[in-house]
Amino acid sequence: CAVCYRRLVNLTCVHQVRRGSNLSALPFGLPSYATRLDLSHNALRAVHVDWVSQPFHWLTTLVLSWNSISQIEVAAFILTPHLLHLDLSSNQLRVLNSSIFTGLTELKELLLIGNQIAQIMPGAFSDVNSLQRLYLSVNSLTTFPLGLFEDPGGPRNLTFLDLSHNRLSKLPIQSLLFVSRHAVIYLQENPLLCDCALIALLEYWLWKQYRPLVDFQGEYQCRGTAVREVKCTRGGLSDVPLVAQNYQIEPGEWLRVPCPGLKLPVQEGLIVFWVTPKTAVNSTASDPSSHLSVLPNGTLEFQGALMEDSGIYECVVARGRYYDLEESPEARVMVGNSTISSTTSLARRSSGEHFNTAFTTLASCVISIILVLLYLYLTPCQCRESRGGGSRGCGARAIILCSDPREVESGQRRANGKRVVFLEPQADDSDISVPKTPVMTLDHVSTEGILKNGSRTVGHTLTDPTHMT
Repeated sequence: CAVCYRRLVNLTCVHQVRRGSNLSALPFGLPSYATRLDLSHNALRAVHVDWVSQPFHWLTTLVLSWNSISQIEVAAFILTPHLLHLDLSSNQLRVLNSSIFTGLTELKELLLIGNQIAQIMPGAFSDVNSLQRLYLSVNSLTTFPLGLFEDPGGPRNLTFLDLSHNRLSKLPIQSLLFVSRHAVIYLQENPLLCDCALIALLEYWLWKQYRPLVDFQGEYQCRGTAVREVKCTRGGLSDVPLVAQNYQIEPGEWLRVPCPGLKLPVQEGLIVFWVTPKTAVNSTASDPSSHLSVLPNGTLEFQGALMEDSGIYECVVARGRYYDLEESPEARVMVGNSTISSTTSLARRSSGEHFNTAFTTLASCVISIILVLLYLYLTPCQCRESRGGGSRGCGARAIILCSDPREVESGQRRANGKRVVFLEPQADDSDISVPKTPVMTLDHVSTEGILKNGSRTVGHTLTDPTHMT
């Protein structure tokens, strides 16, 4: 059945192919314009390259769950390049071969729950660069798929990984310490081997309030033994509450940062991890090419510090107890005077901006005052009447800004009803005979006449020159 509906202006079609009818092969003639294709609850056994005869450019969701799929050919999804969600849950997949997801460069969510996957070959996820959520719970994995985070061609933005209910016994602790900063990884209900490294990881996650551990804390069992029963320290840790330490050095200098709360000498076999801003290192293995290393006693050593080494460093070690809320196993390292110089430059920029703003405001005020003074004291024209009743000096196009000075002298200035009148344009040449437009007083103007007739209705016109304002 095909159900089509309109969403905004785009036609979206959902095609469900006889769900639960035990189809063992895909039917031909599937609509290539479908955006969601549901083939769940059938008897499909394999996904071949030619399972569709034409490209599905509009398909974004493909549901193949609850079938009997045990084989997926290489590049089987090459004709569905715009898939965003692929559901292969509850099938019979045992191995994920290389390049089986070739072409799914836009895939964001992949569900492989409830299969029998025991092995993931290198390059299986080499083409799913946009993958964000991967569900691998309820399978038979015995090795953590670290290639999901380390392979160059693998997912670049994987933020959710569900590996619960598998057969994992060992975890890459050092890698998980760093990866868990930006990815949510569920590991409950696995037969994990309880050792000091795992205890250190779980204690660190609990201090960080890592959601997968906080939500399922009671389901992290170590082969029948509770995590709390494992003892990793024998008086090697101080009972003093952990306090964050601050260090400042210059570029090129050496620095040694002891692990907070760790007594010296360190007991044999105790592994100390340091989570740095860029990676994680431990006391049992070191990279000769790196200028950062962890000494056997758990001390972090900088061999020629760099400016980019500034940041927060966290010492992770099995302490046999949970952290208090006020404690912090951190060390803050600042290389050079970067923070101070940046603060100083910010202050300088801020003061400069304040100076510019104040100067602009002052200049605006001065200009405004000058314009007001010009308006008040430097009136462009003092309009006076000639003996013949005409307007001279200013011409008829001037704006009358003040009363006649004679009114001021004689005390006849009006207390109310003063108006500014814009006269009609007149020629300034006195030789041209043009009828003069009398100046009107607006005291008796009929507003109703102006609004209705669009003309000036005047009660009476003043002919006395002393009232021509």
